[in-house]
Amino acid sequence: MKGTERKSGLKPLRYALWALVALALVGLGWFQFIAPRAGTGSIVDAGTAALGRGDYRLAATDGTEFTQATLKGQPSAVFFGFTHCPDVCPTTLGDIAGWQQELGEEGRDLRVFFVTVDPERDTVEGLREYVSWVPGVVGVSGTPEEIAKAVKAFRIYARKSPLEGGDYTMDHSSTMLLFDGNGEYAGLIGYQEESERALASLRRLLNS
Repeated sequence: MKGTERKSGLKPLRYALWALVALALVGLGWFQFIAPRAGTGSIVDAGTAALGRGDYRLAATDGTEFTQATLKGQPSAVFFGFTHCPDVCPTTLGDIAGWQQELGEEGRDLRVFFVTVDPERDTVEGLREYVSWVPGVVGVSGTPEEIAKAVKAFRIYARKSPLEGGDYTMDHSSTMLLFDGNGEYAGLIGYQEESERALASLRRLLNS
């Protein structure tokens, strides 16, 4: 009788342990496979210190070269998009323009980079025109191989999606990544994030 009681008493503990194992597996699957591919631009928490680090060498619309070293010296915001983007990219550029207006002189040290995920169509010249209406935004392009390196280094999601008639669009992460003056990852701003929260994140970055 006592042995039976002992066995029955162990059952809840066994079930609890299996539940913990299941939760751990679900969490591992999320961080390894789902989060990096989320269209909202979710980023894996582990290893964020390495964001932006890589051997990519890209061309910027201001005549400079965009590399890992570019992120050092001043606070930076990096956004990945493309000029044929129907909604996310123009909306984000509009948000940037609004933030710049709100920050005024306070935001003079913030650099903003718009890196294309569509190097086949987005030349440096085309990007220069595309971002020209938002003061201070620098477009970045390069060869498909170098863009692929940057996509990997910043851990964003970008995938070509075919359309009817042989055309295509790009699915891509929609968050803006923030980096401090040392080139270290300092957080993100989500797509269409509430203005006060976005400005608070930028002010923290500028004051860090």
